[in-house]
Amino acid sequence: MKRITLLLITIILISCSTKKKEVKTYKLGQIITPKGEMIFTMSDKATNHKAAFIRLAKANYWDTLTFNRVIENFVIQGGCPDTPEGFNDPEYLIAPEFNDSLKHVYGAVGIGRDMNSDKNSAICQFYIVHNKKGLPRLDGDYMIFGQVVKGLDVLDALGKVETDSLDAPLASLSMDVNILELTEKEINEREIKIN
Repeated sequence: MKRITLLLITIILISCSTKKKEVKTYKLGQIITPKGEMIFTMSDKATNHKAAFIRLAKANYWDTLTFNRVIENFVIQGGCPDTPEGFNDPEYLIAPEFNDSLKHVYGAVGIGRDMNSDKNSAICQFYIVHNKKGLPRLDGDYMIFGQVVKGLDVLDALGKVETDSLDAPLASLSMDVNILELTEKEINEREIKIN
């Protein structure tokens, strides 16, 4: 009986020690454009915005849309479905989650909105701050939920494209928006700098 008990304990100890350690992954946003790739982090301080962005990216929502508004030294904006439902459909409206640490700095990723008095975000549109001094006048009015950590040169290239009088790019700027789940090792291999 002692031998069987000892054998069972040994088997349990061996099986416990050979279990693989779970590797932590990080969710990052990826935008592939004709000018290259941008990678950005998403803040846990804007949980609803982050979750909604991930949901739409995984559903390939933006993959047939474009960057429809480019204003150098201001913002690069994309995802406008060009329909009234884009701003009025309650499925896409989210209450603001303003946080003093989420600022309109260079490379910040934010969510568009119309002029609604509740400052609800229209998750169907997002923008990236293209002003190296930042846009502090937008803080507390428009939601920031992410920060570009790789591809600021791509952001600058997008900011310099030729536009018409309504700030629409003359050549279509397609977007392929994805969610990457990377380990720390993969992040380092891709030379992504996460704070």
